[in-house]
Amino acid sequence: MNTAHPALMQKKLINDPHDVVRQSLEGLALSHPHLLDVHYDPHFVRRIDGPIKGKVTLISGSGSGHEPLNTGYVGQGMLDAACPGAIFTSPTPDQYLSALDAVCGDQGALFITKNYAGGVLNIGMAMEMAQEQGYIVESVLVNDDVAIDDPKNRRGMGATVLVEKMAGAAAEEGRPLNAVTAIARQVAAQSRSMGVGLRSGASPLLGHPTFETRPDMIELGVGIHGERGRYEIPLTSADRITEMLLNPILDDLPLQPGDRVLAMVSGLGGTPLQELYIVFRHLHHLLEARGVTVERRLVGDYITSLDMAGCAITILRLTPELIRLWDASVRTPALWW
Repeated sequence: MNTAHPALMQKKLINDPHDVVRQSLEGLALSHPHLLDVHYDPHFVRRIDGPIKGKVTLISGSGSGHEPLNTGYVGQGMLDAACPGAIFTSPTPDQYLSALDAVCGDQGALFITKNYAGGVLNIGMAMEMAQEQGYIVESVLVNDDVAIDDPKNRRGMGATVLVEKMAGAAAEEGRPLNAVTAIARQVAAQSRSMGVGLRSGASPLLGHPTFETRPDMIELGVGIHGERGRYEIPLTSADRITEMLLNPILDDLPLQPGDRVLAMVSGLGGTPLQELYIVFRHLHHLLEARGVTVERRLVGDYITSLDMAGCAITILRLTPELIRLWDASVRTPALWW
């Protein structure tokens, strides 16, 4: 039982706060037995048909609490395996290595990581261990969050989903490791994101929000690990918030009339789809007014921060090849076409 003070308790559909990750993985496995299999201790989720010869292996991971990232993107056309850590805690090198042993075929493996210190460190260690065992491995770093000025310090956000999808499609076509890696890095380089928090999420282990927001204020530039925003600003209309999210993206990723983009509005776990559509409506109009075509779109909960209220916008500048890779068949719990 949660032992937090009753006045701070956040109502959740859980049993034991210390067993949330494992029980959630058990439910995922039971929900999608035709797509994936779950291994415990160490935890990882794998394609049920892997390892696949003649195909580059894609592995990603992050702390839990961001679902459907990354476990919901395991399957044909995306990831071969995903490693879930504890809540907002990076998976260990042993998790990554066990997943690699279980799913790696004969064409090497690509590790996809978001730019957070623990994740970068642990994947780096896992890659060193894998190379010592004779595996051929590469990595791509996702750092699309323009809330942070210095690109070297930018956090990974919604572009992670796009990298996994398009690199996954390239791998499914049988492209070699260097070509799959190049696609992943291109998608990461051409993507930018910015998020807003209306209300903090609450970790099952804490039993209360990770930070408090005043009723008339919101947090602009939030991360996905329960961090406060870079700026605290007064609550305003959905259209104005959408503009404040898009403008820094366009400052960093200048788009020209005639450009085509993929526009994603991801809820952070606690925002109704109705509100996400209101954000996307204005986002579409803003881009259209600049002569930019929204060629592909994604609206829903795709990379979350537990039950944080708010959303993040991600913009990817597309090329004909990236459009084709996006449209390629995918069969995962979270993406399916």
